[in-house]
Amino acid sequence: MNINELYSLWCEKAVDDPDLKQELISVADDSEGINDRFYRNLEFGTGGLRGVIGAGTNRMNIYTVRRATQGFADYINEAFDKPSVAIAYDSRIKSDVFAKAAAGVFAANGIHVYIYGELMPTPMLSFAVRELNCQAGVMVTASHNPSKYNGYKAYGADGCQLNLTDAETVIKKVNALDMFDGVKHIKFDDAVESGMVEYIGQSVIDKFYENVLAQGLNTNLVADSGLKVVYTPLNGTGNKPVRHILNKIGIKNVTVVPEQEMPDGNFTTCPYPNPEIREALELGLKLCDEVKPDLLLATDPDCDRVGIAVPDENGNYVLFSGNEVGAMLLEYICSERTRQGTMPKNPITVKTIVTTDIIKKIAEKYGVELIEVLTGFKFIGEQIGILEKQGEEDRFIFGYEESYGYLAGSYVRDKDAVNASMLICEMAAFYRTKGISLIQARENMYKTYGVYYHTQQSFTFEGKAGMEKMNSIMENLRKNYVAEIGGLKVILFEDYLEGISKNVETGKITEIKLPKSNVLVFGLTDGAKVIIRPSGTEPKIKAYYTAIGETQSDAQALEKKLAESFSKLIN
Repeated sequence: MNINELYSLWCEKAVDDPDLKQELISVADDSEGINDRFYRNLEFGTGGLRGVIGAGTNRMNIYTVRRATQGFADYINEAFDKPSVAIAYDSRIKSDVFAKAAAGVFAANGIHVYIYGELMPTPMLSFAVRELNCQAGVMVTASHNPSKYNGYKAYGADGCQLNLTDAETVIKKVNALDMFDGVKHIKFDDAVESGMVEYIGQSVIDKFYENVLAQGLNTNLVADSGLKVVYTPLNGTGNKPVRHILNKIGIKNVTVVPEQEMPDGNFTTCPYPNPEIREALELGLKLCDEVKPDLLLATDPDCDRVGIAVPDENGNYVLFSGNEVGAMLLEYICSERTRQGTMPKNPITVKTIVTTDIIKKIAEKYGVELIEVLTGFKFIGEQIGILEKQGEEDRFIFGYEESYGYLAGSYVRDKDAVNASMLICEMAAFYRTKGISLIQARENMYKTYGVYYHTQQSFTFEGKAGMEKMNSIMENLRKNYVAEIGGLKVILFEDYLEGISKNVETGKITEIKLPKSNVLVFGLTDGAKVIIRPSGTEPKIKAYYTAIGETQSDAQALEKKLAESFSKLIN
């Protein structure tokens, strides 16, 4: 069926959503607009769906959600007897609509649904899957993407996003379905009335909070520390749970950024609601200048990532990177658990391959085993699951990725900004009682292990032409990798798609024992590194730069050279 035929079919059959009908009419004479909406099916990738909200096969709408859910339901029904799923959704535009659409499909396929009665963070979905003994879960969110996006994350019975094997099975089932005629669904209200859809009770929410609080190490010190916090949920799901947890550990002086307090999928004050981006924190930083807190906390819309800013010696608020916060949390957890005698036997920490190597030095100091996994927190969750099957989940003490995702404890299988917000505040309060600021704590870490400076650069390629360009760039770098970057020699080349690691100087090739992934690593002299991969959820190629120096300025200067040099290979 060609694009014009698809467009006509949608005009005829997409009748359940008036917004879509109106959009289809509005692009009737716009061939480019029609092409972009229908040139492909929105791909159900290894993590689920993500795309621009709107009409068409290449958009997030109730029809693409229903089709994806039907494929997921077919997989679930084949794999399990009398299955159930948990569903949660965030503050994004139509998140509740898409969640109910998914519930209607599961119910029509005989799968019992547990759904939260209001928006909830991603980690609370992961928790519900396990707590309610579900066989799967769905989180409707586009994480930190701009407001025009929404998405759908698929989870397995372990509370972790689908592993690669199961995801491939679901993808095949989804791709085999007709958008309209291949899907079973019933109205959400009818599903609730029939008992096939059930709201998740307060007891599950309370149990989640209990598990978060159990990860504290020095919560008894927090109330008397005088810690002062400014917090922004960036119009997302974090407002209630983060404030609840901070109150529970004794932090009473919390000022919330008023413009970003309430749920709002339009994100009018932060077009990119991503705590990794300074622009998203501008209102929070402005409020910090007035309130003068010890710490600014910012969680993304689905509250699985958290960013921070702290005052320097001049009172200016400095943003910390995800690599820095994660390393400081690991250092804090290791030192305090060692001091308190609560470190498990043979402790384990897990990081992704694009996350800072300073972790290797911290882990070595405290006798912690380090496991490295592919990019994506589900691979960290997978490691926790392996330990659980062995009855050794207590060995896991901390896992994190550079993109502001952290987790202590094994009660969920995804990154948790509720947990991380609590630990960051506790760490800040603990150091405050010792007269140490977080700026000083960071400097102390660098004095001990060296200055590791990391940045991440994204190159955006929209539409069909952009996708082809991304593929061409990756293939060219793979076949014709460069001899130097930023004046530093390439001494190691790793291709995770081919599963090989090559010592450029000796020519020796070794196997990479991780699942295949479209990632290239350029190891440089002096410990520097450049890693490149296409995003699995956005039309972007991401480059990760590592520079090591004796001082912060040395490392930053080297990073600048790396970024300028590598950018020329992309553009």
